[in-house]
Amino acid sequence: MFFSTVCIIIVVLAIVWLSIRERVKLSIFRERSWETLAEGKSSPFSQAVLNLVGFAGGIYLSLVMLLDFMKFQIPDRVQFGHMEIEPLAALSITLAVIQPFLISIFKRNK
Repeated sequence: MFFSTVCIIIVVLAIVWLSIRERVKLSIFRERSWETLAEGKSSPFSQAVLNLVGFAGGIYLSLVMLLDFMKFQIPDRVQFGHMEIEPLAALSITLAVIQPFLISIFKRNK
């Protein structure tokens, strides 16, 4: 009984020691990797996607706040073919998608 208890304690302590040692190694690696790695470059595609999502999110939040302030009641979901969509989200994405085209049209007309 005593021998098995001592063996279990030794195994648990060994596992804890290995875990602590591994955490120290990871900590040192993280600090070193941040110092040696250059900042990643984003591609034009990723910047465009980020811009689209940010623009659509801004429109969505603005519409939600406006409709809440004006106390308009719109349905949460609308049936569109075989899909159900949220009207504000669909409008936000649509406006974000057509926004660059509208800008280029306005620039050409000036």
